[in-house]
Amino acid sequence: MGAITRAEDFYRPPPTLDPAAWDGDAPAERVIRWTEHHQQRRITTDPAAQAGELYARINHSRWVADCTCGSAQIVTPADPRMWCVVCGAGWWSLVFPADIDAVEESLAALPVIERNWWAVADPVFPTLEV
Repeated sequence: MGAITRAEDFYRPPPTLDPAAWDGDAPAERVIRWTEHHQQRRITTDPAAQAGELYARINHSRWVADCTCGSAQIVTPADPRMWCVVCGAGWWSLVFPADIDAVEESLAALPVIERNWWAVADPVFPTLEV
């Protein structure tokens, strides 16, 4: 695992399964398996359901995306999409920076709590301007 956590690193099978049990699943789909296991409920997805576009950001050393319902989950540039396991709005397309490695490297030396990054083009980009 690198300095920044990605979905494929975080959403791992439970200890009762082989650690490689979910390796065949796309990283964006592992959150679904993980949530189904931890919440003991089924999540139905629709491959054709497109929800729109969201910006990925780094929060405390994790790539995350925030759904419009207020939920967030860990995501990955290796599979830039997200199905919200809370509202099921559809598959969100995720926008990552053009140079992911440069962004991650710029944060690597910082303490975990300070490893934060937002895309300037993100409409919810936090600014200090009033």
